[in-house]
Amino acid sequence: MTAALMQRANQVMAATYQRFPVVFEKGRGCQLWDTAGQSYTDFVAGIAVCNLGHAHPRISEAVSRQIQTLLHVSNLYYTLPQVDLAAWLVENSFADRVFFGNSGAEANEAAIKLARKYFRDRGETDRYRIISMERSFHGRTLATLSATGQEKIRKGFDPVLAGFDFVPFNDIEALRSRMDATTCAVMLEPIQGEGGVRCPDENYLKRVRQICDETDTLLIFDEIQTGMGRTGKLFAYQHFGIEPDIMTLAKALANGLPIGAMLAREAVAGAFGPGAHASTFGGTPIITSAAMEVCKILVKDGVIEKGRAAGAHFKGKLHTLKDRHAVIEDVRGRGLLLGMKLTIDGAPLVKQCMQKGFLINCIQDRILRFIPPLIITAEEIDQLVDVLDKILSEVESS
Repeated sequence: MTAALMQRANQVMAATYQRFPVVFEKGRGCQLWDTAGQSYTDFVAGIAVCNLGHAHPRISEAVSRQIQTLLHVSNLYYTLPQVDLAAWLVENSFADRVFFGNSGAEANEAAIKLARKYFRDRGETDRYRIISMERSFHGRTLATLSATGQEKIRKGFDPVLAGFDFVPFNDIEALRSRMDATTCAVMLEPIQGEGGVRCPDENYLKRVRQICDETDTLLIFDEIQTGMGRTGKLFAYQHFGIEPDIMTLAKALANGLPIGAMLAREAVAGAFGPGAHASTFGGTPIITSAAMEVCKILVKDGVIEKGRAAGAHFKGKLHTLKDRHAVIEDVRGRGLLLGMKLTIDGAPLVKQCMQKGFLINCIQDRILRFIPPLIITAEEIDQLVDVLDKILSEVESS
């Protein structure tokens, strides 16, 4: 059945993913099972999506209750779950207003549009350019790939949307020199995920905020991967003693259901009036009910604190591996967004781990990324580290 299903998929689905030869049919907590009954410990979590693990019973119950009550109405009307979620996000962040979409790319599209419209409404029509970071990732729609600082993402889609400039992450002087009278916003990930789990230098983000304040430029934080507890705090910006003007969320906000959110300060959000932006399915009752339950579990059940402790344990174990293996060049990250840079190609190690029942991820060719559910246990982490230790020993001895 598995082979036939994969063959059928390759006949009828767009070939936009290079999928692994496995079909998953069940998940629970940090475990997944394929159609052959093989279990896997998941250190990918849907790419930092399932922060509470798979098939969390309270999320399933919230969805079940809502789907029997109200599935969808237009955003021409109010719904209780949507308002509750927006209010929770406002109460627990810097923001005053929330716009809901269906994905991270949609949230970033909204942020780009809002930044441009904010200055146009002020009569500053020449201020439309956005400075993004090299190696950044903001999505694959035309606007968001145009904002992404990776040529491989933009390749083949020329002409991309004009109005984006790129500077190296962590280079404050490059940012300062690139800004001019046409700059409306700086857009960045507090920790670059797809770019290689690259953390900001000490005080870098504070200096970015300072420059934005000095030039009356908006600061946009893309927290699609770093948000919702991934780095050890609810939002990554909370580590650095600053606040953005606009922030985007998605991925873990509904633990696997499609949602995106753009949050903004009142003065900035005011540029979006009726008709300025919209989404048919943004913030639908079933999705916001699930997301609201996610938020409650993260905060009230202490999941973020447990994830932070697990991340510290994991990072320590990875540093121990680095001390043992010369092929490990660097260990970096925060919370449970961790990366291990190798001197060799990482793809074979991903396959070997999968054969031994562990799902991990390789980015930028030589960086193993670990983004498990925040409920991962020390025992599960230690089991993966033991497997990696053995694989790396075999690689170095061959």
